Order: sequence, then structure tokens, then C-alpha cells
Amino acid sequence: MKPVHLCFLGCGFITGVHSRHLQKMRSDVACSYASRDPVRAVEYQRRFAGVAHYVGYDDALRDPAVDAVVVAVPPRYHVELVLRALEMGKHVLVEKPAFPHLDDYQTVIEARARSGRVVLVGENDHYKPLCVELRRLLASGVIGELVFGHFVTIMKKPKSADDWRNVEEMSGGDAFFEEGIHWLHIAGSLGPRIRTIHGYRPPASGDGPLRGDRRRKSMLVAFQYDNGAVGALYYSREIPSLLRGFRLSKLFGREGIITFESNGAFILVRGGRLPRFTLLPGWRDIRGYRAMYRDFVGAIRNGHTPEMSLERAMDDHRLLDAVYASADSSELART
Repeated sequence: MKPVHLCFLGCGFITGVHSRHLQKMRSDVACSYASRDPVRAVEYQRRFAGVAHYVGYDDALRDPAVDAVVVAVPPRYHVELVLRALEMGKHVLVEKPAFPHLDDYQTVIEARARSGRVVLVGENDHYKPLCVELRRLLASGVIGELVFGHFVTIMKKPKSADDWRNVEEMSGGDAFFEEGIHWLHIAGSLGPRIRTIHGYRPPASGDGPLRGDRRRKSMLVAFQYDNGAVGALYYSREIPSLLRGFRLSKLFGREGIITFESNGAFILVRGGRLPRFTLLPGWRDIRGYRAMYRDFVGAIRNGHTPEMSLERAMDDHRLLDAVYASADSSELART
């Protein structure tokens, strides 16, 4: 089969990340680049050996040679571009967070049905070898019945003053909206599903790259699974961590414990007869991008529903909304 012609709408940092991984998939994907800045589009085509470049997004959407697009712009513009792409008959991979509001998903689901095209939400964490292996281990019963889940994603990661993520109108929300949703998905995708959830938000420090910046950068989330197990997610981008990001998470079962480095560096299983240690599971695709694109290309070619469908991402957004609603309620009660 000829490669799927994939055009990136937006030539920022994340487009470079995706493109580096896709260089290993040239038999499946041919990349082109569209930007409102023609110099950037040309630069990305040259840097990643792309097949074409486009000045503006409409030129790419109108080109019948383009099979699919990656919406890689700030979340504020996601809905508009996804709807335009579907109307033009393109398959779509949209970066996560996909949309600012829960209602947006239903709008796009209806547009997807009219177009008959594939829409995949770019949750690469779903495809990470770490998460795939955690799902396999829990399903195999290696630690018995799950009792506790303890998820930690903490590091000091300030944004530069000119980063668009500092502007909530562009990013869709605060730091937890931008990054915490990935960890909500991980916690809720390992087998049992999250049934109830509550967020607790520490006060903002006021420190940041912008004078007077009071964006929230930390959140504690407590939840219960549908099998009765309970869990907690510790999220922060203002607390220092070992090696600027090394942190440990654990799954506690009645017959053992799984300890894993949150980025995917290793998994230690203490359950059954002997402890098992796996270093760098799936090193060649440790962030899951290639597996994600294999699912996207396969869905385009074969017509199956991608694992990270709009409906699956919509479930994550419902959890996110519940976290914020409960955190806001707790703050109002304190005042």
C-alpha cells in the first residue's frame, strides 16, 4: 500500500516531536506541513524530509492528495480545524486535550458520522509500552485483586513568559487541564474504570514566568474504581523532583505490588514466586507515538475504530470536569 499522506496543521514544538517518531514509519506515512508562517512550513518540510508544504491550513485541506491531518495548534482552535478537515473529507488526529468543552465532542462525533472519516485523539500515553504492560499485568492477576492505585507526576516545570500555554484562552485551562488529563487517562485505562472522583487544589503560589501569574500548577485527585479499589493522583509542575522528573508510582494488590517509574523507565513486580524487574519496557517506542500512528493508519486502511476514539477521550474529559467541579466546590465551602 502507498503511504498515508499526512499533513500537520501547525509547525510548533509538538509537530517536531511527532515527526521525529514518524521518520521510522516512512513506508506507512508521508508527511507534509502547513503553517500560517510560510518560512516555518518550508523549514519543517526540509528538516523532516517532508513531501510538501502549504501556506495556511486551507491550502492543505483543499489538496486532494492529503489523506489525513494532524491538528497540532493550541486547543482554542481544535474544534474549528477538526470540523473543517472532516468537511473536506480528511481523516483527523487531534492533539490532546482535544477540545475545551465536553459539548464539543458531540459536535465532532456528529461531523465524523456525516463524513465517514476516522478521528483519533492523540493520547500517546494510552499506547506507551509502560501502560500496555501495566494493563497486561493487571489482567493476568499477577498482584491479585487491586486495592490501591498511587500515581505520581511531579516536577518543577515553569513555562517561559512567551509560551501560549500561559494564556488560558489558548490552552483551554490551567496546567492540570493541559497535562493532568493524560494521567487521568492512564489511571482510568488500566482495567477497572473510575466511577467517582474528587479534586483538591492547593492555593496558587503567585510565582511564575509572568508577573502576578497565579495559574494553578498542582492538583490532588482521589477516586474509586468500579471494582471498589481506590486511588490517588498527585500532579504538580511546581515541586522539584529527582533528575527533574524521576518519580515512582505503585499499584497495590492483595497478592503483590507493582512499582513503576512514571515516565516508563522500569517496572518492578513483587507478586507470585519471585520479583520481576523490567528495565525500559519498549525502549524503541517508549512514548507510544509509533503505536498510536499504527493504530491511526490501520483505522484509515481497514475501517476499525481506533483505540483512542472520540468516545474514549470524552470519558476522560468527563472525569476532568468532575475534578474541577469538586475542587471549585471545596474552595467555595472554605470561603
